[in-house]
Amino acid sequence: MDRAAALLALIVESGERTFTSLVDEVGLAKSTTSRLLHALERNRLVRRDRAGLFRPGPLFAVYAAQHDTTQDLLELAQPVLDELSEHTGETVNLAVPRGAEVVQVAQVDSAYLLGATNWLDVSVPPHCSALGKVFYAYRALPMPDGDLPESPVGRTPTIRQLKDDLAEVSRRGWALTWEELEEGLVAVAAPVHTRDDSVVAAVSVSGPTTRISKADAARIGSRLVDSTRSLSVRLGYRPRRATQK
Repeated sequence: MDRAAALLALIVESGERTFTSLVDEVGLAKSTTSRLLHALERNRLVRRDRAGLFRPGPLFAVYAAQHDTTQDLLELAQPVLDELSEHTGETVNLAVPRGAEVVQVAQVDSAYLLGATNWLDVSVPPHCSALGKVFYAYRALPMPDGDLPESPVGRTPTIRQLKDDLAEVSRRGWALTWEELEEGLVAVAAPVHTRDDSVVAAVSVSGPTTRISKADAARIGSRLVDSTRSLSVRLGYRPRRATQK
């Protein structure tokens, strides 16, 4: 069972695997690997396509259709949220896009009294939120038509200013809001990708400007990108390799 589970994990996490790569990575004899794969295939846990590649089987599609995948995302993301909380000491949130809104589904509270706000179920204009900017930049949320909703602190950008900001988000891989939702509040967020490169969630770190400087925000942004990339890989995402010039 352990050997079959190891093969299945490799196939599910990678999305597709060749028979040779499975033999090499698991270190089993070809005959043993073939026998285990046939057993997994008979039970609909893996399937073999026309090119001979092994992929997750139809049983996973049945599970996905009957199950709220948000709970799976929460379980996979929790170690990432905890690690970021321990590293920064600030509030860490996980959010998903729903229609035209940002829905925060998990939070690890700040270690400090100042900044320990519960953001779950709090609705804010996406353009004032680092999480919302991530979803706009990666087209997980539709861009609003016409003027943007008024910012709570009266610093509402134009659509052109927002688009310029989103271009910067796409370039560096993380979003920043600096006193755009609340005086003295800064937030940084980065996207979570799935196998097809779509963004299904975002993770943010937020805290007061008294503890997070612009330089701190940039360092947190880089840390977030690394953390969310590792979570994305667990969801089947394959980061694109930088093109060599």
